[in-house]
Amino acid sequence: MDKSNHLVVYCTCPEEKTAEKIARALVTEGLAACANILPGVKSVYRWKGQIESVNESLLLIKINSASYENIERRIVELHPYELPEVIGVPITAGLEPYLAWLTQPE
Repeated sequence: MDKSNHLVVYCTCPEEKTAEKIARALVTEGLAACANILPGVKSVYRWKGQIESVNESLLLIKINSASYENIERRIVELHPYELPEVIGVPITAGLEPYLAWLTQPE
């Protein structure tokens, strides 16, 4: 199986409730096979000339790379941030049956 056909998409959310809303929408709509929510992430970043430090939840969304543009669009529609983090990272190795499931999660 060509592992380059799969991505993990990172998306930080202001709290767990928002992360779950986005995760459920993506999985329910068939855009993602799975999403993990990691609460309690501390983010430090520069925004509009200020250094910010906030607690967030991190979504790890596993997808077939062909779904990336639709995932990105849907996250932007659902996310409360003016500029949400949406980063796709290629999966270069993984358990073959799991990667196959990412493509066909049924």
